[in-house]
Amino acid sequence: MSAVVVVGAQWGDEGKGKVVDFLSEAADVVVRHQGGNNAGHTVVVNEREFKLHLVPSGILYPKTLCVIANGVVIDPKVLLDEIAYLQGHGVDVSRLRISSKAHVVMPYHAKLDAVNEERRGDQKIGTTLRGIGPAYMDKAARVGIRVGDLMHPDELRDRLSRALEEKNHVLTKAYGIEPFSFDELYTTFLDYGQKLSQYVADTSVIVNDAINRGERVLFEGAQGTMLDIDHGTYPFVTSSHPTAGGAAIGAGVGPTQIDRVYGVAKAYTTRVGDGPFPTELSDATGADIRERGHEYGTTTGRPRRVGWLDAVVLRYAARVNGLAGLAVTRLDVLDGLPSLRIATAYEYQGERLTEFPDTAWAFRHVTPIYETLPGWDEPIGSYRKREDLPTNARHYLDRIEAVVGIPVVLVSVGRERSHTIVLHDVF
Repeated sequence: MSAVVVVGAQWGDEGKGKVVDFLSEAADVVVRHQGGNNAGHTVVVNEREFKLHLVPSGILYPKTLCVIANGVVIDPKVLLDEIAYLQGHGVDVSRLRISSKAHVVMPYHAKLDAVNEERRGDQKIGTTLRGIGPAYMDKAARVGIRVGDLMHPDELRDRLSRALEEKNHVLTKAYGIEPFSFDELYTTFLDYGQKLSQYVADTSVIVNDAINRGERVLFEGAQGTMLDIDHGTYPFVTSSHPTAGGAAIGAGVGPTQIDRVYGVAKAYTTRVGDGPFPTELSDATGADIRERGHEYGTTTGRPRRVGWLDAVVLRYAARVNGLAGLAVTRLDVLDGLPSLRIATAYEYQGERLTEFPDTAWAFRHVTPIYETLPGWDEPIGSYRKREDLPTNARHYLDRIEAVVGIPVVLVSVGRERSHTIVLHDVF
């Protein structure tokens, strides 16, 4: 098996960064295929914490080629700052490749993101205000600027002048905001292009060639299934496809090139931003889990909403992604809780639902139906085999497998790479 996709099976922040980092040791190529710097991965290596937003987690391994593919939207300043941050920590970034077809997040995108979110009032989406949504809007409207354009002064001048005429009109006439300077943006982004040029390539060729050579290629996305623009809890979603199908489009490979898909889920559930969340805990237990798990956004620092594990969501993620298995993270956060709950179904208008509702209205009005399981007292961070875990921790994992219908392949019991229990081979 050479090509594996790892996706978030909840609302993002599932610990994909750690899982991808762990799997990257066996990978030859790691590909980031969607999203932007509205997401973050935190990886801990030998007690050193790395916070990544655009560069794939595999960059921390000295032999792994890392690709930012065409489906990603890139803020060049953020990427250059991240490259400098990694270099400052002794990480070799010469193995980074960036697609010339990836779209660029411009300053006017962030400005439009902020004013549009403010205009929504109490109907806010909960965007990170990084300009990601407006960048994808321009991509779909065919007025976006791509990384390759930054390498060519005449192309950049033409595309920027046309884009800026429209954006400045909207900003000044609709919102009374000062227009952006063409000369300033042109000079700045031409400079960004020169600085990034050493990394820019036709990444579709690189990734397909690696697969055809039988190399191990790992695809990582941002966010999670429930934030997918088609399959998530619309409209409280992101602007791209964090689901497995997005990997093929976002990396420029055919779907037949992908061998297997794995999901990542916390042993409980979290969500950042607005939107329905049936298993949310707005009590002392939720606050306790939040502090135990340090549940604050890597990108925004916002406190994450916390709830019990939702198996209806996980079954839905397994279906729309074709999951072969599940990596369960942060099991150790549940140490010491007297009892745990798993939502195995919903109640809606007197009816029991075992499948995820097809309408946003229904999802906003479901009530979770729980199973209660006993917790465990002892800390589990030192264990590296499933059989060493406390009986109730093993039963909890067994029940997850049973109610979701797929095997658990990895279990994370701490923040470090080494705090991982491998149950099945992934590659």
